[in-house]
Amino acid sequence: MSEHHRRPSDQIPDVPSSEPDSKEFDCPSAAFDALYAAHAGPLVRQVVLLTGRARLARRAVARAFRAAWQRWPEVAADPDPPGWVRAAAYDWALAPWRGPFARWRPAERPGPGTPAPPPAAPADRALLAAVLALPAPYRRALLLHDGVGLGLHATAVEVEASTAAATGRLTHARECLAEEVPELGLRGLPPDRQGAVLHARLAALAAARPVAPPAAREVRAGAERCARLTTRAGFGAAGLLAATALTVSLGAPDGHRPPRPAVAAPSAPSGHPAAPAAFPPTHERPPRQAHERTPKQHHKRARHRSRGTRLAPDLR
Repeated sequence: MSEHHRRPSDQIPDVPSSEPDSKEFDCPSAAFDALYAAHAGPLVRQVVLLTGRARLARRAVARAFRAAWQRWPEVAADPDPPGWVRAAAYDWALAPWRGPFARWRPAERPGPGTPAPPPAAPADRALLAAVLALPAPYRRALLLHDGVGLGLHATAVEVEASTAAATGRLTHARECLAEEVPELGLRGLPPDRQGAVLHARLAALAAARPVAPPAAREVRAGAERCARLTTRAGFGAAGLLAATALTVSLGAPDGHRPPRPAVAAPSAPSGHPAAPAAFPPTHERPPRQAHERTPKQHHKRARHRSRGTRLAPDLR
């Protein structure tokens, strides 16, 4: 059987081969609880292999199931409800803003309800470190195909890439693992055999991670509480906007009118005198300079010069 038609015969532990059909349950909460009971624990183990952080894996899975309960009619009608929840958990766990600050986060410690993981073997630690060193797209394709057991086409659909692109990511991831962990014996094996070896090793590595997901009713209660808070926040924002608009309208001065724009007087046609303006503009005379004289002073000065002028004799 080729990898293009591969089916999840034995997935990561605790995942039953038969998927719970939500149509068999009359009550939506019962269908959701069955989906949660069958896939919450294995999905946490998958996200731990995807991110290397148990606390982040639990938060991502809980958030994905809360989103599924909030949109349960859509999820129940989906052809693959477990795939819907898995894609939501993977997207939230691999968000771009979580990577740059991972090195400054303190080491995660198991909570009071979570058992501490047993000490891992050196081979398992080396395999996990090599998987986490892969780029996120290659890591996701490897986990979906070789860990979960999806075919190449289903893997390409879930990672939103073409089949050729998903095949290239898977091949590159296997080559990196063969180089970093030579004890796996992947070098020189055909692709089908490489997938079988990695499937067994990833399943054993995930089974060594103890998980304790919360109860399904707690997840449903959290989803309903988040929905109520979102609705109240929306109504509060709308009320605040309305109060602000009312305050601005009441605080405006009464009788306020915007200034009227000045309108230029129409120009008179050529050959006709311009009509006098109804309100002629007032022109202020600029201050007179010291050397300027009025017409009367100029006339007196000219007459004074004419009196004192003597007639020159005509020498001709």
